[in-house]
Amino acid sequence: MCASNSQQRLFLQPFWDYILDKFDDRVGSPFFPVLLAFSGYVLFSFPFAVADLLGKRCHFFYQYKIQKEKHPTKMMMCMCIWKAVSNHLVYVFPVVTVIWFCMPPPPLPATAPSVCTLLGEVFGCLLLFDFQYFVWHILHHKNHWLYKKVHAIHHKYIAPFSWSSQNLGGYELMTVGFWSSTNPIMLGCHPLTAWVCNLLSIWMSVNDHIGYDLPWSLSHILPFGLYGGALAHDLHHQKPETNFAPFFGHWDLIFGTSSFEDYRT
Repeated sequence: MCASNSQQRLFLQPFWDYILDKFDDRVGSPFFPVLLAFSGYVLFSFPFAVADLLGKRCHFFYQYKIQKEKHPTKMMMCMCIWKAVSNHLVYVFPVVTVIWFCMPPPPLPATAPSVCTLLGEVFGCLLLFDFQYFVWHILHHKNHWLYKKVHAIHHKYIAPFSWSSQNLGGYELMTVGFWSSTNPIMLGCHPLTAWVCNLLSIWMSVNDHIGYDLPWSLSHILPFGLYGGALAHDLHHQKPETNFAPFFGHWDLIFGTSSFEDYRT
């Protein structure tokens, strides 16, 4: 049972007061979520990039590698990083700048959310995004023109690796970014919820692409394939007509597109 909202707010309120006191101007900027997401992408991807480059020399990770015969090169990694940087320079920052001038962000609230409220809002945002991308993803696989012109960029690599999570075309990146930005607003979420959800979704996306089926992954903890994880998405890159959902597994289970066959050698 959750404690009362007032008690839970007391848990997060000191942290929120500190943020407002020290960083109000910076975190209130519409660029903050963008920088937070990109920083998360770099932070979460880097350890697995090192593991990829070490290969068999890093047995701790290599033993869990899904496609052991395929190894990303430094050039492949650099191309993905450059794709992410260029997309932000060409698409994300100009759009955010226009929105900032047209619709200045409202002031941050003085009170923090309760813990239960934050967790519930994060889960709601992730569930909504999961459904949105599932529909979008199927549509862009079933329609040959959309796949060729939009989504094929992301399927350049049959064996995904951490940096490839943002190997996206501009249209796909902006679509995903639009949902990530507007879902918390539509659901009336606290800004702290939006930031936590933003960072968590980046972590889940990178985790989908790491290429390692780690035994402590949520896909091994949650039953019935309710969380896809790296193995499910790795299989999607091998067999693109399966595992369309980005995070959870219920929509693929419902529509019969789920496949968790283990391809490790």
